[in-house]
Amino acid sequence: MTWLVPIGIHAEAQRAFDQFLADLERRLADPQQDRNELCRDVLAEVMYGRPYAQLLADAPLAALNLDPRNVTFEAEYYMATDQEKFSRVKPLLWLWKNLDLTPFGQNPVTGIALRRVLAGFVFKRVGKNFKCWQNVEFSVGYNLEVGDDVVVHRHVLLDDIGGIELHDGASVSDYVNIYSHTHSVLDGPDVTLRRTVIGRGARLTYHSTVLAGSVVSDDGMLATHALLRSDIPPHGIAMGVPAKVTRFKLRAEGQEYEVEAGSYPRVPDRKANPQFPDPTPGQTRVAEAAPAPAGPAPVGTAGEG
Repeated sequence: MTWLVPIGIHAEAQRAFDQFLADLERRLADPQQDRNELCRDVLAEVMYGRPYAQLLADAPLAALNLDPRNVTFEAEYYMATDQEKFSRVKPLLWLWKNLDLTPFGQNPVTGIALRRVLAGFVFKRVGKNFKCWQNVEFSVGYNLEVGDDVVVHRHVLLDDIGGIELHDGASVSDYVNIYSHTHSVLDGPDVTLRRTVIGRGARLTYHSTVLAGSVVSDDGMLATHALLRSDIPPHGIAMGVPAKVTRFKLRAEGQEYEVEAGSYPRVPDRKANPQFPDPTPGQTRVAEAAPAPAGPAPVGTAGEG
């Protein structure tokens, strides 16, 4: 059951949009298609309304930035990135990112359908009815596994470099951050990759953050602005910074779970930097209680003024 109402547009416009997307999907599926050229050609058409060659002659700076071979992504600078895999998805991520800034990407009729097409060629796996709104960021894209009927809202960060799973029916609200890598507190270059899992029907609400390696079980929920650094059991509601489970949804007993934090298979952590091959040891200690504040300093003593 949905709380959304169906909305249609003019049939002629819908036919034009459908034809464009069908042609794009056909070209993406062609193993002979150069994806860099496809990206620049589509962006020139949608953003500037002219062929790439004409744009290059008229406005070379604008044209050159449409070609993925002339730009870099943050992920390309990291040792953890599989450069071969990333080279295949980079043109599509550049297409995705730039079309999000156009009327085509901002229009739900075309934008959601476009992202659904691109996800099929970028993600490790994507199920049916994937709904992704605009301005979602990925680290690499190719380490993202998405089930059926998953919804990702605006301005979400999916740091999938260590692997993220979004199971059937998961909902990720606006401005949520999901991470799959972590840094040593003493040595920033000491990076550990940890798979992060969001279970079936789980909800991550506005502005919440999920740290690397966390598992949100089926039907779990993370509250607004909460910071999760561990797990959420089935039907649990976690709140606060750091997040703690304080409530459980009233659900029928005896359900079967696909993702249950206590038993879900864990992928071993991986080290991203060969200079730090070993597991990162504990590197902090508990802060001692602060002494009671002193009274006001006498007039004329140090510390005044």
